Amino acid sequence: MIFETLAQSMMERGYGVLVGISSVAGDRGRASNYWYGSAKSGFTEFLSGLRQRMQSSGVKVLTVKPGFVRTAMTANLNLPPALTSTPEKTASDILRAVSKNQPVLYTPFFWFWIMLIIRTLPEKIFLKLKNL
Repeated sequence: MIFETLAQSMMERGYGVLVGISSVAGDRGRASNYWYGSAKSGFTEFLSGLRQRMQSSGVKVLTVKPGFVRTAMTANLNLPPALTSTPEKTASDILRAVSKNQPVLYTPFFWFWIMLIIRTLPEKIFLKLKNL
């Protein structure tokens, strides 16, 4: 994988930042996009393991978990404007997270709280919330 090659190169230099863009969709499986969510979940865990491996090398690994972003991929979706961000705002949040050496970034910030609630719902209740 390209991340392995980049990580090795950065490790040899003793510094660098790898930024992986995952998704809030990887935090909990949903009927509407479980294939996408499972891929993002796997990528998130890959980045977590890579971050642990790199911790003493000087290489930082940032996992980005954006919510809805207005892009070509979401152009035909009816997204709630209050929960939707722009690519420019997402990029700005990523740069700020890199400068602060954050390990994980939810962007916009409120997605952290939304996903905390969704992740902590018991499965029995979550199954009843099909439109979430």
